[in-house]
Amino acid sequence: MRPVHVALAVLVAAIWGLNFVVVEVGLDDFPPLLLSSLRYVLASIPILLMRGGPGVPWKWVFAVGGIIGVVKFSLLFVGMDVGMPAGLASLVLQVQAFFTLGFAAVLLRERPRAAQALGLVLAAAGLALVAEGLGGDATPEGFVLVVLAAAAWGLGNVAIKRAAPPDPMRFMTWMCLIPPVPLFVLSVSFEGPGQVGSALAGIDLGGIAAVAYIAFAATTVGWGLWAYLMRAYSAGTVAPFSLLVPVFGLGFAALLLGEALTWRTVVAALLVVSGVLLTQRAPRISPQLATIPARPPLHGDASAG
Repeated sequence: MRPVHVALAVLVAAIWGLNFVVVEVGLDDFPPLLLSSLRYVLASIPILLMRGGPGVPWKWVFAVGGIIGVVKFSLLFVGMDVGMPAGLASLVLQVQAFFTLGFAAVLLRERPRAAQALGLVLAAAGLALVAEGLGGDATPEGFVLVVLAAAAWGLGNVAIKRAAPPDPMRFMTWMCLIPPVPLFVLSVSFEGPGQVGSALAGIDLGGIAAVAYIAFAATTVGWGLWAYLMRAYSAGTVAPFSLLVPVFGLGFAALLLGEALTWRTVVAALLVVSGVLLTQRAPRISPQLATIPARPPLHGDASAG
């Protein structure tokens, strides 16, 4: 890769890593489901400047919008709200790669390779370290919800793979139209009209900035740069840069939020990142599916936080 493109790939990872910190800050101003709804309201604005549709059947737009936009981010934001620190959330969410493998094996009949199985063992060991060290600000409830968010992301990845959008950025932008209303209904139903009204009435510049960063920097800019790099280089060249997301997430969380960076967290991060790296280096498409057009990997979707 050209040095400027390497710098862009690292920048995307930094944007997505910082996004977990911004979400943590945004949760101080908004309940989690409302924050997610507002994020998608703003993220869908670029559609006003676009011409043409999503490029795939609408059933896939609704499927991905529901699975990733509604389910995944509801679980992630609520998990962080009930006690999953930003840095650990950015790390645990990376196990979406293994849920992707599992769902692909069941739904697409892709066969996991030996290297991918080894990667699963390494990442599972990293998760076990995280789970064993839960306590204080990191709660079991938050951990379980973020793992479930990773599972939803994995299922969403398979849906995007089946959709095979010719323009991933356009597709993900159209997808942003689906979550706002369901998320707002869920917010009013579970968080209550009083809490929703209070959050909206008391909105300040800090809250606006948090939502704007999540919507535009992490979603529009991050995904735009990622799609550009995917068009310029092979998936295998670009995808490993997504492994820097938890590195930046843990670093920014320690620097800006004062989250402890213990030896347990560092070892867990090395195990999870190494495990995910093995899955990315291994072939992803089984011989039976060789006729399906190649698609970019989805480790840094609009959802990277």
